Amino acid sequence: MRLFRFGQPGAEKPGVVYQEKQLDVSHFGADYDEQFFESDGISRLSAWLKDHAAQCPEVAPQERFGPVVKKPGKMVCIGLNYRDHAAESKMELPKEPIIFFKATSAIVGPNDDLILPKGSEKTDWEVELALVIGKKASYVAEEKAMGFVAGYCLHNDYSERAFQLERGGQWVKGKSCDTFAPLGPYLVTPNDIEDINNLRLWLKVNGETKQNGTTADLIFKVPHLVSYLSQFMSLMPGDVISTGTPAGVGLGFSPAQYLKDGDVVELGIDQLGSCSQKVKKVF
Repeated sequence: MRLFRFGQPGAEKPGVVYQEKQLDVSHFGADYDEQFFESDGISRLSAWLKDHAAQCPEVAPQERFGPVVKKPGKMVCIGLNYRDHAAESKMELPKEPIIFFKATSAIVGPNDDLILPKGSEKTDWEVELALVIGKKASYVAEEKAMGFVAGYCLHNDYSERAFQLERGGQWVKGKSCDTFAPLGPYLVTPNDIEDINNLRLWLKVNGETKQNGTTADLIFKVPHLVSYLSQFMSLMPGDVISTGTPAGVGLGFSPAQYLKDGDVVELGIDQLGSCSQKVKKVF
């Protein structure tokens, strides 16, 4: 299944791609939040569609897409999880996953504008594969970890490098600015993905390709990440885990390249869709 949310910010409705049509499934009676995933919502929605799809209105192509998950409890990110990105960052390969949090207030729709934070001069891009947890995971064995994944989506892990690296403290300051986590357009369930370890990720700025990688190069794969994180915290239904970015971020160029007012960022992952953000400076 391919789930999505649409409508104005704060008033999004649930939708689903069904028989190649984008349908409004508001009458199912649940949005894609923690309770939905906790109550096996994907299976219930799939069964409901068999009897009710014909009565669901189609979603107009021009509708705004919202974040694929409504108010996730937390967003956990993994740093330096591609060998080529660690190399361009001039950092050693991690022996264990590097974990940081991204404030959920940064989450926006996949095609919403990127607002440069006040005082920013080094805002950077990072195309990433994200996953959504489907049921509570605590001390999960790696061989059972995939059973806790509800689906996958596209994430742009925007980063203000000066805030992240030059201001002391943890990375979270450079990762959590408003609009720094476009999420979507779709949440795709695992059964609709041929091989999660062989998906192409790409990102362009103003039409120029900057990142062109593959999930085959992940250092720590999805099952390991779910199991590993669950040793330190309970992963709750609807939580988002972002798995890292391949080489080609602005910081890795010589000289470094950063986003400016008017730039357009496009990105995508095979089988998960694509999205685009326009960069705006309002401060």
